[in-house]
Amino acid sequence: MRKRISKILITGGAGFIGSAFVRLLVNKWERSYFFAKNRNAPILIDKLTYAGDLKRLEEVKGKFKFYKTDICNKTSIQEIFEKERPDIVMHFAAESHVDRSINDATPFIDTNVKGTQILLDVSRKYQVNKFIHISTDEVYGEIPNGKFSEDSLIKPNSPYAASKAGADLLVQSYIKTYKFPAIIIRPSNNYGPWQYPEKLVPLAILRILGGEKIPVYGKGVNVREWLYVDDCVRGVLAIMQKGKIGEIYNLGSTCESKNIDTVKLLLKTLGVGQDRFEFVKDRLGHDIRYSLNSRKITNELGWKPMIGLMPGLKLTVDWSLKHQIWLKSKLKDINQFYKYGTK
Repeated sequence: MRKRISKILITGGAGFIGSAFVRLLVNKWERSYFFAKNRNAPILIDKLTYAGDLKRLEEVKGKFKFYKTDICNKTSIQEIFEKERPDIVMHFAAESHVDRSINDATPFIDTNVKGTQILLDVSRKYQVNKFIHISTDEVYGEIPNGKFSEDSLIKPNSPYAASKAGADLLVQSYIKTYKFPAIIIRPSNNYGPWQYPEKLVPLAILRILGGEKIPVYGKGVNVREWLYVDDCVRGVLAIMQKGKIGEIYNLGSTCESKNIDTVKLLLKTLGVGQDRFEFVKDRLGHDIRYSLNSRKITNELGWKPMIGLMPGLKLTVDWSLKHQIWLKSKLKDINQFYKYGTK
């Protein structure tokens, strides 16, 4: 007798990384016997804030269930769990932009900490089999040399990173106290198609397309480890399927680049002059470098990134040229809320 596929609930399913995971999941399931027979379509929850957009899911339209709600609304979350009875919770939902957290940390504490706590409690009540919490490399703080392992202490430096670290600690406390079946994933900087243009890569592309200069914080020497979003969600899927309960997994690419070098690669890819950027006042508390040791997921689960930085930027630029209307539709919000938007 064939076993049914798990019923998966995905928070933040209309967000950048969450939607990429949904597209991957649906495309894999469509090719399976189980999807046709059991019709356990993914269950998506999203508040549809400024960063959420159902257009990201048009290619899989009709192949998921969608609930527009806030993860901080415990009554609504309980009603969804009561109706759907998910086996697995994939928790992508989060406020994620560092600049916005510096401006006002309140939404970050509400969504990233309180929202996670509500999901944990409801998931316990309905006895989910697995809870995958998507965190960030930023919880570790900065590392001028070397790499962070999963055993490294967390020392967050921005309100955003602190809120994510708080969520991580909550998850770990539930694992210890309640034997809760959770796993924590800490990816490095994601980029790729459908990213909201407040982050460095899509913002730079949008500025170039608009004939404007790209703002670069400080002297552009801050180093980030760039992970193409499709590689990230393949790693998340591998952990969902084969990861060990109670563990933490780093998810990095080894593709490190100074912000100024990343900008110059984008200028080269788009075939415009290398003078199309300007240095601006540095971000408060700007971490100098992030870098992850990701050997654990490679050795235990066999995952490794497939797309390098230059090919990934080329793919992102090609997508952006075909989706200029979507990118430019975000301009009003970008100009209203952000003077500069880099991660």
